[in-house]
Amino acid sequence: MKTNTTATFIIAISVIISAAIIGGAYKTRGQKVKKVSVTGMAEHHFTSDLIVWNASFSRRSMDIKTAYTSLKEDERLIREYLRKNGIKENEIIFSSVNTREDVEYFFDDRGRNNKIFNGFVLSQDIKVESMELEKVERISREITELLDKGIQLQSYEPQYYYTKLADLKINLLAEATKDGKLRAETIAKNSGSKLGKLLSSSMGIFQITGQYTNEDYTWGGTFNTSSKNKSASITVKMEFEIR
Repeated sequence: MKTNTTATFIIAISVIISAAIIGGAYKTRGQKVKKVSVTGMAEHHFTSDLIVWNASFSRRSMDIKTAYTSLKEDERLIREYLRKNGIKENEIIFSSVNTREDVEYFFDDRGRNNKIFNGFVLSQDIKVESMELEKVERISREITELLDKGIQLQSYEPQYYYTKLADLKINLLAEATKDGKLRAETIAKNSGSKLGKLLSSSMGIFQITGQYTNEDYTWGGTFNTSSKNKSASITVKMEFEIR
């Protein structure tokens, strides 16, 4: 009889404990995890270390061979000018020759379609890539001196790039992540809570804008090439648990 009473008591205790465990589990499951979402940001100002300058030149003649001979002489003079001003051979790229016929269409007095052949136009592009920015900047301005030699040259504005962009991006990501965590810790502290584990994170758009310009950020990411001095920025969206 005593044995049956003891067994009944043990079973009752077990049922109570099981019910408490199950009830606690349902209570925990029903509770929503408190979260805080923040956006960390990092910015870095830097100076470009690579300049790319482009130009083009052309010749026109009724005879294609004459136009080609004149164009090749222009190429020789331009290459000589660049070398004389300190540009290395491996920094100069001449494109292949582009050829087109200059044809003018018109209607005569009887309404018939006619055309006039104004000759062949041959052209070439030049590209200079160098890490000597000031030297190439000066040449891009002064090379129009070749106009005095009869060379039909058009010089374009230099473009500026940064060769260590991959390393810069990684450093900015680390700084933006640190900034985001600091923001989350501040919010948790001010609300009387503690910052828990990181639940999720995602990288925002990497932006490069010119310093002291009013360029706007874009959804696809701005990539400025017209300014020598630039600013790079990145954002990181983060979500933390709050305890």
